[in-house]
Amino acid sequence: MSNENPSIAIFAQFAAVARALGHPHRLALLQLMAQGECDVETLAARAGLTVANASQHLQRLRRAGLAAARKDGQRVCYRIAGDAVLSLLADLRGIAERNLAEARQLIQAYFERRDSLEPVTRRELKRLMRLGGVSVLDVRSPQEYSAGHLPGAINIPVRELERRLKALPPSQRVVAYCRGPYCVFSYEAVALLRKHGYDARRLEDGFPEWRAARMPVESGGATAPKK
Repeated sequence: MSNENPSIAIFAQFAAVARALGHPHRLALLQLMAQGECDVETLAARAGLTVANASQHLQRLRRAGLAAARKDGQRVCYRIAGDAVLSLLADLRGIAERNLAEARQLIQAYFERRDSLEPVTRRELKRLMRLGGVSVLDVRSPQEYSAGHLPGAINIPVRELERRLKALPPSQRVVAYCRGPYCVFSYEAVALLRKHGYDARRLEDGFPEWRAARMPVESGGATAPKK
């Protein structure tokens, strides 16, 4: 019989998962994969990484059981390994927000300065959608939108928003969402909409958290017309 302490052996496996999470680029890639399955080249471009660097990070995540991969012809496509990974990321975020002064300072200095209003909760947005008194704005890329989005959401990538404002009824509140609670796209979109007189708020988090909460989702569909 081995003299190895079995609890230490299993803790070593837990530590391997923790080490895989211990890089900001890998956390960013997990958030990107949470939008839907994607090939390495696209993930690299969205994360601002080289393909070789992104591939190394993705392989590390796959070995730790945090991501899954499949071959599609010559392409390799990755996705997160289930909603439990989203829960793990949410717990990690919550611990950092509560216990790390540096994290709180960064949130206050960058995010809260951009938008001090309370975001709209998932439950409140679902109620507003049921009543028909809100325009839901998805500011992610068309590919992410097509992979999955909130029901009835209008897709206008944030960089195209100013020239496509006519797609949004000015008389309705707009609730914008993107990839997650600290995705800058929704903050930028809300600031721009308020500048143009819209009653605009952010969703409290992003599409992956909405889906993980078993809220209704759609896939496919057309984006807002370009003008």
